[in-house]
Amino acid sequence: MATLSQLQGFRDQLQDARYSGVRTVRDSNGEEVTYKNDSELARALAAVTAEISAAQSRPASSITFTTSKGLSS
Repeated sequence: MATLSQLQGFRDQLQDARYSGVRTVRDSNGEEVTYKNDSELARALAAVTAEISAAQSRPASSITFTTSKGLSS
């Protein structure tokens, strides 16, 4: 599973490609993906955006507490 920052980076690449009319995008692994048309690119962009929304709404998987007795050394 990709991290939130990886998903956001891929979304940015997809947006840049769509707005510039390019249909080929290279992902973070270096693999190239060529989309047949704008609607296919738009679907990929919508899918990545949905994954980002889902990742942002997930609860934290771990919480770290830092405690102190309030005493100075």
